[in-house]
Amino acid sequence: MMELMKHSKVFALAAVLALVAGCGSTGNTEEVADEVTEEVVAEEVLSSDGAVAEAADSAAAAEAEANAASDAILPAINTIYFDFDKSNIRSEFYDVLNGHAAYLMANPSAKVKLEGHTDERGTPEYNLALGERRGNSVQRYLSLQGVDASQLEVVSYGEERPAVRGQSSQAYSKNRRVEFNY
Repeated sequence: MMELMKHSKVFALAAVLALVAGCGSTGNTEEVADEVTEEVVAEEVLSSDGAVAEAADSAAAAEAEANAASDAILPAINTIYFDFDKSNIRSEFYDVLNGHAAYLMANPSAKVKLEGHTDERGTPEYNLALGERRGNSVQRYLSLQGVDASQLEVVSYGEERPAVRGQSSQAYSKNRRVEFNY
């Protein structure tokens, strides 16, 4: 019987809090007075039973923990690089991509544009297609890690936005990339 009393107070508190949260203010003074009375009753129920207060504390702690998880840190590395004329992801970038996947899954409202780029070799049309294949490759990887497709957008710039100007192998290697633009 004592156990039933503890649970009934928890349910009563939940009902009162739900009612208070659901009531919108329309300017009616009777409603405002009812809301104030309901809040006082809720506070009295909380203070009268330590178990209810403890349950409320546990709920608050769980909510704080959930909020901390959603504050995942945005990875510092926002660019991954590709080999010449390739769109497959090099294994050295898996950890970077996993970090972005974790961030996106912890922040479902975050969106990222995956910008595919190439070096200047090849025709503009070919390079646009290659940049898109690179972006799609990253998108597929992130999707396989559990990222919602609605958070990802692929754009190809081909050779139009080089990171480094020049015609050396080092300049070319810096231009073959996908950038994360949040």
